[in-house]
Amino acid sequence: MNWLPLTNPEQLDEILEESKSTPVVIFKHSTSCSISATAKSRLERQWDGAGLDNVKSYYLDLLRYRPVSREVAETLHVHHESPQLLLVQDGVCTYDASHMSIGVEALKKKVTA
Repeated sequence: MNWLPLTNPEQLDEILEESKSTPVVIFKHSTSCSISATAKSRLERQWDGAGLDNVKSYYLDLLRYRPVSREVAETLHVHHESPQLLLVQDGVCTYDASHMSIGVEALKKKVTA
């Protein structure tokens, strides 16, 4: 899994545009939360070989970039959670999972080709 850092609100416009040609996930992670660390680790272990090579993955450190996290929630019309996995396709959030419901199998079912 190749995480791309999401560190400023301006990137969100680029991600929305990018999602029109390729699915994008945003993983919102709290570096001080053990549940978040477990969800991230599990996602990374399940990702390889899951057939999601066409999905770009962004990583958002919630503690360092709180304003970006607020912007993501506002722009994508989702309730903020931590940890949280968002799937963005065609400029909109089409899947939202949090805590221990974050997993590759459910995500794969939502990714459109």
